[in-house]
Parts: sequence; structure tokens; C-alpha cells
Amino acid sequence: MTDFNRPTYHYLPAKNWMNDPNGVIQWKGRYHLFYQYNPHGANHANMHWGHAVSDDMAHWEELPIAISPTPDAPDRGGIFSGCIVDDEGTPRAFYTGVNEDYSIQTQCIATGSNDLVTWETYADNPLIPAPPVEMGQTRDFRDPFVWRADDGWYMVVGSRIEGVGGAILLYRSDNLTDWIYLNPIYIGEAARTGIMFECPNFFKLDDKWVLLISSHIGHTTGTVLYFVGDFVDHKFIPQVEGVLDSGYHYASLSHEDEKGRRILWAWLREGRTVDQDIKAGWSGIQAIPRILSLDSQNRLLMTPVPEVEILRGQHHHFSAQSLTDKQLSVSGLSLDISATFAINDSADIYGMRVACSPDGKHGVTIVYDRRIETLQVQRVYAQSDAEHDDYIQGLPHHLEGDEQLELRILLDGSAIEVIANHRTSVTSRYYPAQSDHHHVQVINPTVIASLDIWEMQSIWD
Repeated sequence: MTDFNRPTYHYLPAKNWMNDPNGVIQWKGRYHLFYQYNPHGANHANMHWGHAVSDDMAHWEELPIAISPTPDAPDRGGIFSGCIVDDEGTPRAFYTGVNEDYSIQTQCIATGSNDLVTWETYADNPLIPAPPVEMGQTRDFRDPFVWRADDGWYMVVGSRIEGVGGAILLYRSDNLTDWIYLNPIYIGEAARTGIMFECPNFFKLDDKWVLLISSHIGHTTGTVLYFVGDFVDHKFIPQVEGVLDSGYHYASLSHEDEKGRRILWAWLREGRTVDQDIKAGWSGIQAIPRILSLDSQNRLLMTPVPEVEILRGQHHHFSAQSLTDKQLSVSGLSLDISATFAINDSADIYGMRVACSPDGKHGVTIVYDRRIETLQVQRVYAQSDAEHDDYIQGLPHHLEGDEQLELRILLDGSAIEVIANHRTSVTSRYYPAQSDHHHVQVINPTVIASLDIWEMQSIWD
């Protein structure tokens, strides 16, 4: 039986559990994606680094497991998240090694083969055995992100200060194995920015520095925050902050490719119970990569990589004049939708509905309410149950002056990525009950400026 909830153009391994992207790098022209992987089931346990490779960030080949836990070593309990750097032609992977109950988290290194397929862990791991004592705790210290600067190598690690909130710690090295702690570059407030920071990314974009944090705050297990500012004397001075995504998009990891593009990757979590994941035999997918940039207000902008467009199949174009009914002639659960709405006084509600049942009673509503300037994703099942999330997701979304509403919607089985005007992102998960729950509707056809829908091809064909 076909699993119509399983995505077909987002990457996921053939089976079992996948979460955070790790060590994404373009190496000798090919894109390598490493990720948290449980080879023994569709639940979070037995963390290894899985591995896939692509020539175009659209089609992927799953490769053998890259890094596995080593008995009696600091990573014996699991290979947690990290990154890969190019050390003058030698690939070096940084990751967090944990013990059996995750109570000890240390920073480790491994060296890869020339094709990145096999990896050898460093005999003298860990590089950094514990967070600074002023953190007041030793359990939460993970996800190293490393970059080269003119005066050496730097690393940020996610952590928290007991009783205060999340913290991002800065280290420096001349040789990638001997690291000196410098200071926190950012300390949050538990009530506002979360009690723990994971998966930090710190990089320069134009003439500013950007800090990405996966924070333990929000409706589910976390929310990705971003901060834009200056980096002076090893101190980060944030000037602009925002929510990168308010939904299931988590554990973001960025890298710069050979074209000089800063590309963002992320894990899309499930919105169902672990029992449902195990029954399906898979859990977790990778988001479609996005190119990051800054606008004139130093807000973070996100655009799906144009490479995904090679998967576009049949094209359907609509205008306000051609839309005579809310329900469209095109349908499916693998679609790329680009919609522009003319904002005016004739309407307050704008948006689309996807994955709708034939009677229109169940499905996903992606709606912008101009009265409260909010973008929401609303999910309606035939009946609420404890197996599927159905809470309303949303973020503020302010339109400037005569700016139109632009929605990019990537629908793929149970995955829904929504980006409004390149700067507001709400990623969702919805599990249609039947394969014919695939209809598409426009909420208010009269305010459509243009609507383009492409039927997407499977990356496995």
C-alpha cells in the first residue's frame, strides 16, 4: 500500500529515524548531507551520522552510515550534531559525543576520506570535555559550529546557564584540536528566548553577522530564532532579531557553497506520535534548502534554492479572471505553489487551502488576516485525536505600504513549507486520512493577482 503521507521530493532515508542535518558541505562539486540517524528504528535513539550525496540538491543518493559510536569512547552513547570544515583539503567533522544517558556531552572531531565516505575519530577525543563551570550545569553542551577566520579557527557551542536561559559559547583554536574558551557571544532570557540553545550557526552575511539558534521555546520542542548584528572583539552585538520559522522547521544548519550562496538546511519534525512514526517505519525529513540574504532593514530573507525547480512537472497558471470557483482544477499532494495577492480594502482574508477532502471540510488553510497582520496555518482533521497535532500555527507578518502578499507553498505528502514575502516562514505537518484528500482551493479568488502551481516529480523516479 502506498504511503501517501510520505514526501516524494524532500529527502529522507529509505527507513527509520532522521533528525538534524549535520556537516552539510559542497565537496568537489557535490553536495554532501550528513544527518542524525537511528539505523535500528523510527524513534530517537542510537544516534549515528547518516549520509547522502547530490549533484543538484534535488536528487539524492543514500550512502552508508558515516560515523558511528565507539565503545568505551566519549561518543559511546551517540554521535550528536555538528559540522564539517575543509582543512586545506582534509575534511574534518566536529560533533558532540555523548554517554549512555546523555548526561555527559563533549565536543569531538573525526577526519574523513577523500570521498567523505569513511571517517576516523580522533584518538584523543574529546577536544572540549565540559562547558565552563559558570554555566552551572554539565548536561546541555552540544552542536559545535566551526569556521575559519583570518586569525585562526572559531567554534560556537549551544548551552545554557542554570537559572538564566540559553547561552552560545565561543572558542578559538590555531590547529582544530586545541581549543581555548573565550566568552559567551549571546546569553538569552529563559522566559523570552528559551531555557536552552541548540544548533547555533554564526556567519557573516554582507557586512553583518547572523546568529541562528534552535531554542527550547514555543508550542513544540523548539523554535528557530535569528539575530543580526556586529561581531567586535569576540562579542556579538545583536541589532535585529526575529523568528526564522514558527513550525516544524528545526535544527537549522547553514553553509556557503561554491557559488558563494549561504544555504540553509533543516530537519522537519513530525506532527504525530512516536507510535505512529514506528508504524509508518520512518520519521523526519529534510527541508528544501533555502538561500539566505538580508533586506535593507537587515531582516533575514529565505528563498528555496532554484535547483528545486528542476522537479517541476505540469504547470497550471491562473489569474483572477480565470478563477470562477474557489476549488481549482489542479489537485495533488506534491505541488509547488506560487501565489500573489493584491491587498486592498475589498477583503480582509487572503490565502489558500491544500490537502482538502472532497467535501472541503477537512484540510489545511494557509491564511493571512490583514486586520491583525498575521500569517497562520490551520489544520482540520475529521476529528481531533491524540495522534496528530492540530493546533493553529502562526506568526506576525507586516506588509509594507502597497506591498502585495506573496506566498510560496511547498506541499509534499505530509510536509507543508510556507514562506511569505521571503521573510516569514511557517512549516507544518498534516496527515490526510485518504489519498483523495488532495484538493486545492483559493480562499478569495477575486484578490488573486497571479497563481502558478506545478505538479512536482518524485526525486526517486
